[in-house]
Amino acid sequence: MVTGSGEGRRVVDRVRSGAATLTPAERKVADALVADPQLVAFGTVAEVARRAGVSGASVVRLATRLGFDGYAALQEAVRSELADRLRPAAERIREVRPDDVLGRALDTSLHAVRTTLEGVDRVAFDDAVGLLANRRRSVAVVAGDAGAGIAAHAADELAMLRSGVATIGGSRPAVGRGLARLEPGDVVLALDLRRYDRWLLDAVDLALDAGAELVALTDGPLSPLARRARALIVVEAEGIGPFDSYVGALAALAALVAGVAGRLRSAATGELDRVEAAWRALDALSDG
Repeated sequence: MVTGSGEGRRVVDRVRSGAATLTPAERKVADALVADPQLVAFGTVAEVARRAGVSGASVVRLATRLGFDGYAALQEAVRSELADRLRPAAERIREVRPDDVLGRALDTSLHAVRTTLEGVDRVAFDDAVGLLANRRRSVAVVAGDAGAGIAAHAADELAMLRSGVATIGGSRPAVGRGLARLEPGDVVLALDLRRYDRWLLDAVDLALDAGAELVALTDGPLSPLARRARALIVVEAEGIGPFDSYVGALAALAALVAGVAGRLRSAATGELDRVEAAWRALDALSDG
């Protein structure tokens, strides 16, 4: 149950408005809540306390400070907000928000990038970079319909750093042809957000059955991609309108590509030199 003036407000908004009054321990819990709401939604008091580095009592006190009748009520509110994100665009567009769209776009986009990159598990990220940089492994890039554009761009950049990178998509026969080329130890880089594309999940399962390793970019640990991944990168996907935002995913992909470039610096330099030479020979680009 929500008590007092907190009723009807988002949890993160209550955290921000009350930040100045929080004790240092409560602020640590609040930071953990904002960075990883799934932890609070589905974790115990002890798990949240361990992540924040505080006592269980501090977790409960923060819930009360935010206007909730205990930790269970805070959990219920966070779960409700996460479920709200799963609503289809046809429902979201019916919400009327007559405020500053550009201002909200700026705030939401900055939040998405910061939340995504600050929340990345460093061990998982290093593992993902190592898999993608291993030139003995082919890389297949797959993405749901909404994220196909930025995934294809990342695939193009990876292909300029190393050979053996391909994008898989299109019709089911085309997807099948791409999957048939995968061998044990190859890597699938998959991107998809809530309301996940069924064909992509089927394709990932087939690739894993063939012995491939999965690097997944998705919107939470409860995603079906997350459960299949060797290396998981969680991205913030909250948008300002009826559609999810891929700003966080784009930032995560850019970080992965930069990581691969750093790992393959010597070999990648040669690859890029050859690409540049081909562009010049074709007079492909104008620098004017």
